[in-house]
Amino acid sequence: MLRVRGGGAPVTNAELFFDLVYVFAVTQLSHHLLQHATVRGALQGLILLGFVWTAWAYTTWTTNWLDPERLPVRATLMLTLLASLVMSAGLPEAFEHRGFLVAGAYVAMQVGRSLFVVFAIRGDVLQRNFQRILIWSVVSSGPLLAGAAVDGHARELLWVIGIGIDITGGAVGFYVPGLSRAHTDDWNIEGGHFAERCQLFVIIALGESIVLIGSTLSDLHPISPAQVVAFVGALGGTVAMWWIYFDRSAADAAAIIAESDDPGRLGRSAYHWIHPIMIAGIIVVAASDERVLAHPSHHADRPTACMALGGIALFLAGHAAFKAIVWRVVPWTRLAAIAVALIVLLINPDVSALTLGIIALVLVTAVAATDRVLFQAPMPSQAVRISSSTSDADGGPFDPAS
Repeated sequence: MLRVRGGGAPVTNAELFFDLVYVFAVTQLSHHLLQHATVRGALQGLILLGFVWTAWAYTTWTTNWLDPERLPVRATLMLTLLASLVMSAGLPEAFEHRGFLVAGAYVAMQVGRSLFVVFAIRGDVLQRNFQRILIWSVVSSGPLLAGAAVDGHARELLWVIGIGIDITGGAVGFYVPGLSRAHTDDWNIEGGHFAERCQLFVIIALGESIVLIGSTLSDLHPISPAQVVAFVGALGGTVAMWWIYFDRSAADAAAIIAESDDPGRLGRSAYHWIHPIMIAGIIVVAASDERVLAHPSHHADRPTACMALGGIALFLAGHAAFKAIVWRVVPWTRLAAIAVALIVLLINPDVSALTLGIIALVLVTAVAATDRVLFQAPMPSQAVRISSSTSDADGGPFDPAS
């Protein structure tokens, strides 16, 4: 059932097909935020993102080790796709009357996937790791299902506990009495494959932003000049976020994890833990684009300001953490843009939604442009080489624009 190791592991068509469900899931998250533009709604959206990301990420770890071209693995992947679709369908009303739909589908994925792997790779050293994960998944299913049976803050608290168990399990090596704990060097993943899979999820989130911008524009009759400017600005902001992530850092980081002596450690910290922060920022920005594009001349209310500036700050914070983990450098351009966004948000200027959208566009575009202008190819003596005993990566270029 295992992939042939060495020489890189290609992303298969089955994995790409599986990802299509998560296009729908990200769209559902954006709609939830638009319909619940409050602090509580944002916190609920974060919990729902935890469901979506954790289900997808655990599947990605699994298909990094197991070969999706083998029929039993592919069948399991398709069953996971089915459960993912059910879970995604329930997201907008997860905190109302569809709690069991979301939590039940999620638990079925987590427990069912791990149970399959435990039996599929009997005798392999990875079996012990999935035995631990199976036990942790069973433990997390308790508060998740219990949360679906109650309402209000109790459901939110229990779901935070359940998702938190699954997200943080890797930090303690999924420790189980009698089975000890796993170490990251036991997770001998194909780093290039794992990086590419996470990059594809970023593409999914950015693509959903473009769909939301386009669908909002198509609903406008007639289209005013201010809405034309808002449309260009929203698309420009999405392009700038793509540029920041993909211009250099995505490929460079993929090369680093592919060559690392401990790719499991880097996969856990820089990708599994940090990427959902960037995904959350993209989703929040997409929701703000819809509000700005629909009513660009209206006064920018507090929810719109928090989405526009807070979303950009969240995306840049995630990317700053990503670069800090991989390259061990202080990403000052991102920190400066975050500071400006938060200052503007605190000042709460009396401006139109379009003006606020332009401010967000200027910030994210400035970071992308500064990266390009300041970057210089490093000389061999400038390369940062960090041993796997002290870092998640084996090395990488020092990026002065970071």
